[in-house]
Amino acid sequence: MARIAIGGVQHETNTFASSRATFEEFVHADAWPGLSRGAALIESVQGINLPIAGFIEQAARDRHELKPLVWCSAQPSGSVTRDAFERIAYILLEDLTAALPVDAVYLDLHGAMVAEHFDDADGELLRRVRALVGAQVPIVASLDLHANVSRMMLEQASALVAYRTYPHVDMAETGARAVSLIPRLANKPPLQRWLRHADFLMPLTSQCTLIEPVRTIIARATELERDSTLSLHFTPGFPLADVAACGPCVFGFGEDDSVRGTVEEIADEVARSESTAVTRFWRIDDAVSRALEIARVGLGPVILVDTQDNPGAGGNGDTTSIIKALIRVRAEGVVAGLIHDPDSARRAHAAGIGERLQLAVGARSGFPGETPIEAEFVVESLGDGRFTGTGPFYLGSRMDLGPMACLAHHGVRIAVASRKQQAADQAMFRHLGIEPAGQRILVLKSSVHFRADFGDLASEILIVEAPGPSPADPSKLPFQKLRPGVRRSPAL
Repeated sequence: MARIAIGGVQHETNTFASSRATFEEFVHADAWPGLSRGAALIESVQGINLPIAGFIEQAARDRHELKPLVWCSAQPSGSVTRDAFERIAYILLEDLTAALPVDAVYLDLHGAMVAEHFDDADGELLRRVRALVGAQVPIVASLDLHANVSRMMLEQASALVAYRTYPHVDMAETGARAVSLIPRLANKPPLQRWLRHADFLMPLTSQCTLIEPVRTIIARATELERDSTLSLHFTPGFPLADVAACGPCVFGFGEDDSVRGTVEEIADEVARSESTAVTRFWRIDDAVSRALEIARVGLGPVILVDTQDNPGAGGNGDTTSIIKALIRVRAEGVVAGLIHDPDSARRAHAAGIGERLQLAVGARSGFPGETPIEAEFVVESLGDGRFTGTGPFYLGSRMDLGPMACLAHHGVRIAVASRKQQAADQAMFRHLGIEPAGQRILVLKSSVHFRADFGDLASEILIVEAPGPSPADPSKLPFQKLRPGVRRSPAL
């Protein structure tokens, strides 16, 4: 039995987004719990598909003693403010100091967090924790599949593990896997480690582990994680971050130097797969025409993926171009969401179900060229935004999205929320009395996570290149800090 300090900070940073993650963003709950410390941490994450929740459950089964520190997360956005990063780091180190001595430290990190003053904010956290506990105490961290893994992360941690799925249905499982590494690190020589970055960026929509090439690469890496290789992972990276470590990489930790060859084998496979890591993006009008054509057959909803305004990648969740295009052609049986518009939700609640309101819905963030949908809407249903996620990705998440409303304009219904959240769980719509399977067309503000709960419903999925702050094609972004020679999109 080991005495293990546990904590974490989760933020995926889109450095091209204008928004900032303030300390308050980490404090307040949304799909995941707000900032939690001490015993409240364990209670707040219980039963949720989160790495730290999986770690806690497995550690309890293995009879380890846990010393909870602090855990928090914030919606993907632009950089974490200096104030937020320093306050959270102070709390983490303060709580860790109070917990010492410990036999090990576990941190639930994202791996693509950028602060205003640190491009490698996760690496900096690991560095500070290492400086406090010393060289002999094992530090194990779990990372998101979209981590932009740096050499500092690799050097400061004793071992790293990463998700193997996108949609991330294995977050809790990843935390549980981290527990098994701690006994293999205690009172042992440091593990050998190796890291190799790819020479190209991979769009988020190409990173889905349900399709090629990532499905095969992940499977092969998992197969080779055995014997002296304790951890072997392919992380496609988060391509919306202008940092040196941005992009796909393979990393591994092992008991001998054979881990280098294993990492190189997988990295070579990544290089060979480059030409297959491409995605078709549909123009709005073409996507709407195709959706209407398929919907007439009635085989299930056509999903229009509004990936460039995905709150899960730093989008604002309020652009309206796809919805307007569907209204123009008088589409029927359309449900769109989630649209982040607290004012429209508030007015709908004040009016009540069945009332008609003249509203300007969406486009509150001021993204260039986007304007609200100005029309008469019927308030079809209302919700308080509090419900539990039921899909594989948000499973067990105790959502708190603030007042919500279903607003109908002719054949189009819009699910409006007071807090932004990507549409990756059917419970978000069922909370408003909408059954996703019964719709002709679904417009979802997500990139890939929606596939975990909506994928089986779809007659076809079209990824739409509509306006938004999270470009699907990284070649269109003005990078300044990429490593020399990195291609901004896969070469055909």
